Amino acid sequence: MDRAKVIFGNEMSDKAYRKAVANKNKFIRKYGDDSAKNYHLTAVPAPAIGDILGTEQLLISDHKDVEFDRKSLIIGNIRMGFGHYRISMAIASAAKAMGYDPYWLDLHSFKSTTCGKIIAEQNELYSLGSRLSQTIPLFNKLVWEPINSEGFRKLTYNCSDQKVAELMAPVLRDLPKDIPYVATHVWPAQAAVHAGLTSVVNAIPDNWPMALHLAEGSIHTVQTPSAYLGYRALRGMDKKRQLKPMPKTSIAYTGHYVDHELVSNIEADCARRKARSHGGTKRWLMSVGGAGAQKEIFVSIIRKLLPDIAKGNAALFINVGDHRNVWEALINEIPQMRGYLTEHFDDFAETKAFAEAALDSEAVGIHAFCHSDIFAAVYSTNLLMRCSDVLITKPSELSFYPIPKLMIKRVGGHEAWGAIRAAELGDGTYEVTTPAETCAMIDLIQNHGDIIDMMCDNILTAHKAGIYKGAYRVVKLATHKMRKRG
Repeated sequence: MDRAKVIFGNEMSDKAYRKAVANKNKFIRKYGDDSAKNYHLTAVPAPAIGDILGTEQLLISDHKDVEFDRKSLIIGNIRMGFGHYRISMAIASAAKAMGYDPYWLDLHSFKSTTCGKIIAEQNELYSLGSRLSQTIPLFNKLVWEPINSEGFRKLTYNCSDQKVAELMAPVLRDLPKDIPYVATHVWPAQAAVHAGLTSVVNAIPDNWPMALHLAEGSIHTVQTPSAYLGYRALRGMDKKRQLKPMPKTSIAYTGHYVDHELVSNIEADCARRKARSHGGTKRWLMSVGGAGAQKEIFVSIIRKLLPDIAKGNAALFINVGDHRNVWEALINEIPQMRGYLTEHFDDFAETKAFAEAALDSEAVGIHAFCHSDIFAAVYSTNLLMRCSDVLITKPSELSFYPIPKLMIKRVGGHEAWGAIRAAELGDGTYEVTTPAETCAMIDLIQNHGDIIDMMCDNILTAHKAGIYKGAYRVVKLATHKMRKRG
């Protein structure tokens, strides 16, 4: 079946289809076509999260030496920023808690394959665009915002991606056709469908429906009711015609994708936050995203918090992920940090121990975290969330996590709706778009305990409603056929 010609009953124009074929052929000329090659997979413990989440990482091998069974679950992903890895970790965590064995399959990591080379090029372009959008306002206004909110929304974009994804299928040939498979980016979802897998769940990120995220042949999961309706209706994905809707059997509203370790400790963590909100040292966690953008905003935040840090009224945890250069730029611009600073670099065991100890002990000063390993870089934020009071983040996938959040300026128009979701749910602020507005919100939260109290109460209400249990529901959908067979 050619999934680029007709998408959910909507026939694509000859022009759009020819363009999609031309795009696929462009990549073939550039990176070759390895469709006839037999790739095999091997499994090794995943760095950092291998023990914590019971996760094996799948790698390309000369021969097949991994055997899957009824408890195996594949998590197909790519590194593009940190968000897709973060969702993958949530799925792995839920899968482990439910008795499954998660296998991590990152198409981006298969560097020698046509698939890996295509994704590497696209990732470089996306990271560059993210950085440029933060330093060149005109580029952000005229190029980046429109691409991320409307360009990726078009059904023609999905048509093109479907043709290119045909080149990504060969690396999946070792997988049993009926194995439960959760994709946390659309390309691994499309690749799995093209490879003939029959139990594919496409865990869609964000809260803004875009055709970019469609993988017909999979079950699409979304985190919010508004996203469900937008995807079901294929809203705004073709400005020239009213599209036929997605069948109800192709989509499910699950709630937010959140790790078991966070969901199972919501009550205890919120109780600690509320206890600290009136007179205790408030703990701020600042997460630098995968594109390494927004340095100027982070500088203004650190400068704002420094007086309270000096007085012992605030503590700041900064996770720069694997962006050592971003940390060097921050410390060079604000050398005053050194007097309060403890660095936790490339020692994941020590980072984990710090986060666990901070749950019930005092935390003061500034603690910086940086790990060259991508797994440790991403998961450090997850560890630190439990011992933090407020998470400072752009409206990325972190918008959906059960911790009070200060939403800073977005990177891309599609992120706006993440902040809207948090503000309406009440577990985060609305998007604050300027340094002045950001600092004013910090003042409000730092000097008044009612904001953290209110957000924690809203988190508890949402938890009782099951809003943070999306990862478990995704796993149930992926394993439904396997469980039904008994």
